[in-house]
Amino acid sequence: MDIGVRTDTGRIRENNQDSYYLPSEESKPLFIIADGMGGHKAGEIASNLAINIISENFNDFLNKGNINEKNIKNNIIESFNEANEKIYRKAMKEEECSGMGTTVVLAYISDENLYIGHVGDSRAYSLYGEEFLQITEDHSLVEELIKNGSISKEEAKTHPQRNIITRAVGTSRDIDVDILVLPKTAVEILLLCTDGLTSMLDDNEIKDTLINSENMQIACDRLVQFSNDKGGYDNITVLALEF
Repeated sequence: MDIGVRTDTGRIRENNQDSYYLPSEESKPLFIIADGMGGHKAGEIASNLAINIISENFNDFLNKGNINEKNIKNNIIESFNEANEKIYRKAMKEEECSGMGTTVVLAYISDENLYIGHVGDSRAYSLYGEEFLQITEDHSLVEELIKNGSISKEEAKTHPQRNIITRAVGTSRDIDVDILVLPKTAVEILLLCTDGLTSMLDDNEIKDTLINSENMQIACDRLVQFSNDKGGYDNITVLALEF
């Protein structure tokens, strides 16, 4: 597996509130990115907490064995719930963390399947041949407006409320986690990214960069560079895996 990752503050923001996780062992192929929100450094705290809690919880599960599809899905949800509870409690207790939260998108690769868990508007994409698909659905206001026919996808890109998300880890007592399972054979490249990438580049630009790069690290470096060239209005995190 060829892995690339890059995170960048962008051209406008002072702090990078994105976080990511790469596995320390090949036998535990867990990958996570998170995009924090909140005043001062609260977003950074939220995304870091989510990454640390979810990765620790899920790796504990992997160490215990008894790994099957049902258990994997259940543990992804449990890991998200634990992160949600701890971030929410910290936000309620500490004034400087009030209102903080984070998006999270997770990928775990088993022998046969690819498991995706996500909350928020950070995305997972799959590339197979020339077919490039967004496999997560944004939990955002504009996504709901697109679904009910109020606006088009094109209009969503410039909508004044395009940054409002409808789900996040840590902003309420309970969360709904989306779980997706794909056969590994249906994916050649998996991309996880925060909206600092997708607000700057369209799907075709992302696809072409993945296809035309020598390896995944070069692809990630280029995607960040291209996003910054277009303005870099937000933090950018890109994690790419080629199977």
